[in-house]
Amino acid sequence: MHSVIVSKLRGTALLLCLGILAGPVLAETDTGLTPFEASYTAAMEKGISLNGTAKRTLTSQGNDIWLYRTDVNSFIADIDESLILRWENGRVVPMKYRYHLSGFLIKDRKHSIDFDWPAGVATGEYKGKPFEVELEDGVLDPLGYQLQLHQDIRDGKRDMTYKVIDGRSIDEETFAVINGEQISTGGDRTGTLKAEKVRKDSKRQTLMWFSPEKDFLLVRLLQVEPDGSTYELKLKEADFGP
Repeated sequence: MHSVIVSKLRGTALLLCLGILAGPVLAETDTGLTPFEASYTAAMEKGISLNGTAKRTLTSQGNDIWLYRTDVNSFIADIDESLILRWENGRVVPMKYRYHLSGFLIKDRKHSIDFDWPAGVATGEYKGKPFEVELEDGVLDPLGYQLQLHQDIRDGKRDMTYKVIDGRSIDEETFAVINGEQISTGGDRTGTLKAEKVRKDSKRQTLMWFSPEKDFLLVRLLQVEPDGSTYELKLKEADFGP
């Protein structure tokens, strides 16, 4: 039982840490953002079922500065993930990223990134060790690329690649919209755009459904691991600010 719980917990951390939960992006102007709060149910299946909830919020701090945050609560794990960003010319400019995982039968896990754009470096802590990375143009953090992904899909892009600080290095994350599909959410049928996280030489599959009828909100996410275990998110409700 202990090994099953720990394995399940790793899946939960992976689900959020890799940034495959995402919130909605709306247009205040052609390139602006609108505050929101969205809540999801989270279901994980691997021998036993473990369910939880997730909430994603985007709030304005004034002067084009925003706070983007995820809170996850479950029986065995809590995750608090946040980003302070600047919205500039339709692009996410990350400033400060924080991640904290805590819970039952696990050690606390923290990840921090501070972006110093004038100096061209990002510093932080990953797995208890400090790091420094030279910044490249357009580099994002594990939350910032999610916000950019939604904006890009909303703007009509269908193939997207982002440079993301992952641990102590910069990796590329690639996504593609593969088709349209009708799905049920909250008892209603809604048209969606189905997107996939593109991975080379990996049997892990991540699928996402975004609803144009709901301002391109993520309404479902499904991740299937090579061993057949699954992680799924479904939208419960969403509120949008003025």
